[in-house]
Amino acid sequence: MNDPVSVSRSIAAPPDKVWAMLSDLPRMGDWSPENNGGSWVKGATGPALGARFKGTNRNAKKRWSTDVKVTTCEPCTGFAFDVTAVGLPVATWAYTIEPSAEGCLVTETWTDNRGFIARSLGGVVTGVSDRASHNLATMEATLAALAVAAEA
Repeated sequence: MNDPVSVSRSIAAPPDKVWAMLSDLPRMGDWSPENNGGSWVKGATGPALGARFKGTNRNAKKRWSTDVKVTTCEPCTGFAFDVTAVGLPVATWAYTIEPSAEGCLVTETWTDNRGFIARSLGGVVTGVSDRASHNLATMEATLAALAVAAEA
């Protein structure tokens, strides 16, 4: 496992609006350069503790899907989920939202939960050999796009 990677960004929008956008996983593809969104599954219809989601992702010509379980669902303050693929742990994604004078400060954190097998296959499946550096760049892009949408 690697140390978590985090990116923060100030967004001139209220915390409740930003939280609603971040926790709407089917729309994550609107902001993320790698995630295409996906759909709630197993009876889930939206963000809730324990809700399940099927994510779809892409990097150039590479495409893959993931299974997601919501682990934190605190309106206006936090949202997190664990990701697995083919039954193997992949990552934990977490978002914290802190009110600020301008609106809020959003921090996105990725924690690599992959074991040896998933790390070994990850580059082949996703086309990304240095996942930490790649995610740092895509997280910055995601929060920038989220800010544009939230501030509109």
